[in-house]
Parts: sequence; structure tokens; C-alpha cells
Amino acid sequence: MKKQLIVNANIVNEGRVQQADVLIEGEYIRKIGAELSDPEAEVIDAGGKYLFPGVIDDQVHFREPGLTRKGDLATESLAAAAGGVTSFMEMPNTSPAAVTLPLLEQKFELAAMKSAVNYTFYLGASEDNLEEIKKADPKRIAGIKLFMGSSTGNLVVADGSALEGIFREAPMLIATHCEDDALIKQNLDHYKELHGEEIDATFHPKIRSEEACYLSSSLAVSLAKKYNSRLHILHISTAKELALFRNDIPLKDKKITAEACIHHLWFSEEDYVEKGNFIRWNPAIKTAADREAVFAAMLDGRIDVVATDHAPHTLEEKQQPYLQAPSGGPLIQHTLQAMLDFYHQGKLDLPHIAKMMSHNVADMFAIIKRGYIREGYFADLVLVDMDKPYTVHKDNLLYKCGWSPFEGHTFGSSIRTTWVNGVRVYDQGKARYTGAARRLRFDR
Repeated sequence: MKKQLIVNANIVNEGRVQQADVLIEGEYIRKIGAELSDPEAEVIDAGGKYLFPGVIDDQVHFREPGLTRKGDLATESLAAAAGGVTSFMEMPNTSPAAVTLPLLEQKFELAAMKSAVNYTFYLGASEDNLEEIKKADPKRIAGIKLFMGSSTGNLVVADGSALEGIFREAPMLIATHCEDDALIKQNLDHYKELHGEEIDATFHPKIRSEEACYLSSSLAVSLAKKYNSRLHILHISTAKELALFRNDIPLKDKKITAEACIHHLWFSEEDYVEKGNFIRWNPAIKTAADREAVFAAMLDGRIDVVATDHAPHTLEEKQQPYLQAPSGGPLIQHTLQAMLDFYHQGKLDLPHIAKMMSHNVADMFAIIKRGYIREGYFADLVLVDMDKPYTVHKDNLLYKCGWSPFEGHTFGSSIRTTWVNGVRVYDQGKARYTGAARRLRFDR
């Protein structure tokens, strides 16, 4: 089996940064230590650069099948590799929606042929597929995705009895999109009455409001407590919701967890004036105070993981008037660099980045042998040059949609190399499909 020896690396792992070498043999990390040697290994001198466990993104929309004009498993997974993301969990609101196990397996088959990085998928919940949910194998899929508010697609579950059934019967983690549709419609009607068709993206956080988020997320928490369900609430965007989550118990004991996304940590409602629909997500980016509160919760343990909600749309779609434009945007190519900018700003340390983007995701989903730099684990790694700035331009984007809300921004760090199962899928500016990616497996 091919061997690689990474020497002179600053390893960011399990709460500390230490200088050490890493011996990779085939797909696995075989040894970690000082001054390692192996005459059969290709030597890669890290030169003091920082070696992180590969990022695991627990929420992406890669748009295949059926919506591939926006993105597909090949293009978006290559962008993931360029961003240091070695594994992703993809959502069911494709076309057709992945609400049956056969449709879900078709997505796994596509990923096996096309993905540059490791993959898994959520089974979508609908108002009439409870029997399919009950048959899902927790060892083979990420979880059940439940839209408790409508976003892109038509998978919203609003019926009370259907919601109760899902929380009562689901055999694994339920990941929820929480917004209250009735209140959103009421808000939209209100602003249309005041402003007609002239509504623009600055109204987005007023229409998809704090209260719309809280009504839905608090309902999800109450149902999870009632049925002792394993609940994971995605893309928390408000300070008010943070009271729903605990930081007084370890992650392994939590039945209710929460995710923050890069855009809710980075932007605020003030940015709509400049960026408009290009930072329009559901849930909406809200106030600077909400952003700072979510960031603080990411530091203190109320928020458990950081992800992207990578959701590309074409440039033409995003340039439509607000009432016609879809929500969502591409982020996965710059997710780690964005978090590293927070480090450069003195807002968090490097081990916390590894914890929120790799360790906690692996632990929370019980992913087998990933998320850490450990002997015997898969060699999913990313080498970062902390001192090499990187400016985002259209010509260095790998997304099929060809745009980014970060265009023009210069990050303080660059991704040097990304390994997936011991294979370099991204190296010094070049991403490639290698066939190294594997389906994620779960110990639960």
C-alpha cells in the first residue's frame, strides 16, 4: 500500500497544537510522532504549516439529481475538497425528493461515481412517509431531514399528527429546518401591503423573522422532549433560540443539539444593502446582535457544530427581483478559511475550529473513524498555510454556479493540500476526482 510521511507539521487536534509527523499507509493514519521515518514512504515536508482533521459539513445541498443547472455532486465536491472539506451530508430536497429508501440509494450510487470527497445523505421526511422513515438504517445514512418550514423545494411537514409521528417513531437523529410558515406568510402579506412589489432583500429578516424561527424551533424542542427524540436543529440564526440549548452537559449526553452556519457567523442584516439576494438564505441573516450571540454560543457549547448550508443557485436566478429570487448560496469552498479569519481576528483558537468542524460532527453523528487525527483513523486531512493570503475571484471558484458572496474578500490563510482516505484530492490549487471517496458509516 502507498505510504506518505508528512513531516514538520503543526497538528491541530483534540484541544492542542503540537509539532509532529504523520505516517499514512493506504487509507489510514498508521503512526503519529516525532522524527518518524519510513524508507518506503513519500516524504511531504509541511514546513511548519498546520495540519487539521478534514472538515465534515453536516448540511449541504449539491442539487443532484434534477437541479444540476445549479450544481452537481462532481463540481460541488471538488469545491469542497478545495475548501478542506473531506466529508459532506447532503439534503433530500432534490428532484425527485429523496423521501424513499430506493431514491436515497440512487443518490449514493451517483456519489460513488462522481464525488471527490466522502459522502452521506439524509432521508427526507414528508407528511406520508413515516413507514419509510421507520425502515431507515441508522448505520447507513446521516439522519432524517425534517422541514418544519418551507425553503427550496416542497418538503415542508406542517400537519401536527405527522410531526408527532416522526418524532415518536424516527429511529435516528432528526435534523430540522425550523421556521413558522404561517407567521412568514403573515409577515410577507404585511410588507407587500405596505410596499407592493418593491420589496427587496433588506426585508428578508423581517419577513422570515426572529419569532418565526423561535416558534418553530421551540416546537421542535418540545416534541423532542415529549418523545425523547434525538433532535439536531440546523442553522440557528437568532439570539432568542439559544435559550433552547444546553452547555452544562457534555456533547455525548445531549439529546438536543444545534448547528451554526458560516453566513450567520459572518454577515449581518446591514450587508443586505450591498449584497442583496446574494446573502439571502433561509433562515435569514439577522441583526449584528444576533450574529454576535450565535458566535458566543459557538464558543460556549450551546452551539455544537459549524456547517455551511451550501446551496447554490445560478447567477441569473439570484439576480431576479426579491420576490422571485431563491434563497441559498455557495459557501463550501471557503468554509475553513472563513473560520480561520476569525482566528486571525483573535476571536477563537485553532483547536476550537477543529472541534466545531470535525471532532464534534464525528462524535454527534457517530461517524466511524473520522473527524480526528488518530492512529487507525482514515487519513482525512487538510494542510493549511496560515500566512498565505487568498483572494476570492470568479476565476478561482469551482462551483458550477460561478459566484460567491465572498468575491473580492482576501482570506488570511490558504488551503494547501486536502487528503481524502489518504489520497490528495486537492493540492496547491488543483482539485481532482480520484475515486478515493467513500460512503460514511455510523456506529449507532
